Amino acid sequence: MHTRNFKIFVALSLIFLFGIFKVNIVSSQQPRVIKISHQFPASMGDEGDFRDRLCRKFAAEVEKRTKGQLKFEIYPSSSLFKATAQVSAMRKGALDMGLIPISYGSGEIPEANLGLMPALVTSYEQGLRWKDAPIGKKFSEILAKHNIIILTWVWQGGGIASTKGKLVDPEDFKGIKIRGGSREMDMMLKEAGASVVTMPSSEIYNAMQSGVIDAALTSSTSLISYRLYEFTKNVTTARKKSFWYMLEPLVMSKSLFDSLTPEQQKIVLEVGASLEKFGMEEAKKDDQKMAEIYAKAGANVHDMDEKTFEKWREIAIRTAYKDFAEKVKNGKELLDMALSVK
Repeated sequence: MHTRNFKIFVALSLIFLFGIFKVNIVSSQQPRVIKISHQFPASMGDEGDFRDRLCRKFAAEVEKRTKGQLKFEIYPSSSLFKATAQVSAMRKGALDMGLIPISYGSGEIPEANLGLMPALVTSYEQGLRWKDAPIGKKFSEILAKHNIIILTWVWQGGGIASTKGKLVDPEDFKGIKIRGGSREMDMMLKEAGASVVTMPSSEIYNAMQSGVIDAALTSSTSLISYRLYEFTKNVTTARKKSFWYMLEPLVMSKSLFDSLTPEQQKIVLEVGASLEKFGMEEAKKDDQKMAEIYAKAGANVHDMDEKTFEKWREIAIRTAYKDFAEKVKNGKELLDMALSVK
C-alpha cells in the first residue's frame, strides 16, 4: 500500500511539474507589447500626418518580421504622455518608444538643442547625412547616455504662420509675439525684435486662436495637421530656403532595446533605418502641400530666398551659436562637427 501511494505521489508530482513547464513555454511565447507615444494627430491609412503613419509602418513591419513576438500600441495626440514630458519619461524608462521633437528634451539634455539650431541644417539631405557623420555618432552617443536610441532619423523643414503681416525678413518680426520652438531658435527671433512665447506645437492652435501669439514657427506637417490655416493671413514656406529644420526621430528606450534578443534588435534597427526615405519624401511633400492648402484657405504665401536666409544665419551665429558654444559642454566642438556636414 505504501509503495502504491508513493507511485501515485510521483505521478502527480510529474504532472504538476509538466504543467508548470507548459505554462512557462506558453508564457514565453506571449507577445511583448511596446507602447509608442507622440503628440501628433492620428492618421487613417495612407492619409493624414505622416509621422503617425511612420510609427504605424514601423509597428506593422517589426511585428511581421518578429512573427508577432513584438507588438505595438500607438498613442497619438499626447494621449499617453504630454508632448514635453516624453523625453523625461524615456530617460526614466517609463516610455518605450516615441516620435519626438528631440529639442523638447533640451532642459535635461542641453546638447539636444542641436536638433533645432537655426540655420544649421539647410536641407533634408544634409540632415540625413548627420547619421553617418561624426556629429551623428556623437549625438547618438550623448542620447544613449540618457537612455535614448534613435531608430529613424527624421528631419522636418518648417514654415511661419502669421495672423498679421508677412514674416520673411528679420525686419518683419519687430513686435511680433511668436512661438519659435527651441531655446536657440528663440534667441535668434528675440534678436530680430520678436517677443517669444514657449509652447509645444500641439498647443499652437489655441494660442493663435486666442491671440496669445501672432505667429508660429513649426514644421510644414504640423502647420497642416493643426489647421492653422483657419486664421492665418500670411505663411512663409520651407519650399526653397528655411532656417528651421527640426530633428524629430523615432526613438526607443535604450533599456528596452537592451532587453530585446539580438535578432529583435537587428530587426528594429533595420526597419527603423528603412523608413528614413519615407520620412524625408513625406516631409518634402508637406512643404509643397502646406503652401497649396494655405493659398486655398486665402492666406498670402511667401518663400525665403538665399539672401534673406543669410541674414538670418548671421543673426544665428552671433546669438544662438555663441550661446550654445559657451553654455553647453563641448558645445563649440559639437557645432563645428555639425557645420562640417555639407
